[in-house]
Amino acid sequence: MGADNEQKNLFFRFSDAVYRMVDGPVEWFRKKIVEPNRQDYPWYHQKFRRVPTIDQCYTDDPICKFEANQQFKRDKAVDSEVLNILRQRFEDCVLYEGPDNKVRCAHLKEQYDEAVTNWFIKYGDLGGYGDAQTALTKQKHRMIWERRHGPVGSGMKEKFEDAE
Repeated sequence: MGADNEQKNLFFRFSDAVYRMVDGPVEWFRKKIVEPNRQDYPWYHQKFRRVPTIDQCYTDDPICKFEANQQFKRDKAVDSEVLNILRQRFEDCVLYEGPDNKVRCAHLKEQYDEAVTNWFIKYGDLGGYGDAQTALTKQKHRMIWERRHGPVGSGMKEKFEDAE
């Protein structure tokens, strides 16, 4: 420190002193107070608490609706990434197995097809601006359809007429 101070002129020593005077308390506060009390986790593993769904919100509660929409968007993003991973696994299997892919990759194809169907049931036909309220309405309409006509894709039930 002595040799370093001898090489610096008066201006540099003054600026170092001012810097230490300003930065010293800040560094001390950060190292002694902030860092020991901070929960350290990687940003990519951030966990959000589950919030009430849109059907649990009151009609006059915009904050609850906003949180439900944000949760819906996060869930959609997660489900879409799961689909991407399943698709990539299937494509890798097809590429690796070559001509035997019909037999060896059948289980991956079934998993992917089921996931796509479930994703479309929940998020399909909502459009780019689909939100939790629209998805709830879609689910309600699907349940009513299935009660009246049977599972979607099985055709409509025949109406039974009185045999008189």
